[in-house]
Amino acid sequence: MIINVHTKDREYPVYLERGILKRVKEITGRQGHVFIVSDDGVDPVWRKCLQDQYPDAPVHIFPNGEASKNLTVWSEILEDMLEHHVSRKDTVIALGGGVAGDMAGFAAATYMRGIHYINIPTTTISQIDSSIGGKTAVDLAGRKNSVGAFWQPDAVFVDPDTLSTLTPRHFNNGLAEAVKEGLIRDGELFELFERDDWRDHLDEIIGRCLIIKRDIVERDEREGGERKLLNFGHTFGHAYETYYGLDGYYHGECVAMGMMTILENEEIRTRLAAVLDRLHLPKTNDADPAEIAKLIRNDKKADHDTVTMVQVHEIGHGILEEWTMADVERKLGL
Repeated sequence: MIINVHTKDREYPVYLERGILKRVKEITGRQGHVFIVSDDGVDPVWRKCLQDQYPDAPVHIFPNGEASKNLTVWSEILEDMLEHHVSRKDTVIALGGGVAGDMAGFAAATYMRGIHYINIPTTTISQIDSSIGGKTAVDLAGRKNSVGAFWQPDAVFVDPDTLSTLTPRHFNNGLAEAVKEGLIRDGELFELFERDDWRDHLDEIIGRCLIIKRDIVERDEREGGERKLLNFGHTFGHAYETYYGLDGYYHGECVAMGMMTILENEEIRTRLAAVLDRLHLPKTNDADPAEIAKLIRNDKKADHDTVTMVQVHEIGHGILEEWTMADVERKLGL
């Protein structure tokens, strides 16, 4: 399956196919001059598969996890690129989850004012959500994604076989984003999680999510309007993520709890709770409401005393609402 993405400045293909990781060089036609960025959470079998195709390519590996998404690691990647004489004509390849995509993409966007970039997501959450759209960012002073750039890749290679080496928790973590996309745009996708064993439909789930993301990004690349719908559950979710720190909940788990927090339609909340139970994802937490409110006030989506929230009153149809901080505090029971 090939999904073509058309943005204002670039058109690129997203390849969704089992085993395609073995054919990256064959498909791109790039003969060397590649710099690979990965993290140590990627199973060595997948890194070897890529390195076998580019035996002369330098590989920069950083520690897995959100703790690495910072300006220090970004700077280390850039310095390594300089030491290996990466030029403006060369290509950065990201191999890993969302953090690897962020770090490699942001490095490619800023190195020599921008060079070629290919994204190879190897986790559920990155294949479903972050591989399309060109968002690259690092965290700063405890605030998620505060420094970054929009930098579209030249191509994306989505190989569901790479998900086979994930732990169950990491696997399920990414499915929260698929549930989110079903709630805001694709009712049939959400119902699939209610009705069937999602394991029998994994490739379909990834494909449907990629198409949803593609369609939204093409209409709103820079998140001026419609693309904000993809933030459903994320305002509260990011606050939970920061509150509990790097050893707490994963991103998708926080999004799951964020969706449960924001939803006001009790029927949809009940249906979502059942789906999250099936996926072994959390629904509630014991975070201090006052601290969560403070974190939301500092969220990059906040504008002084207001913040754009995403709400779902009908499954498959997300809407944008402007909330005051008083509304946020009310929702948190303050």
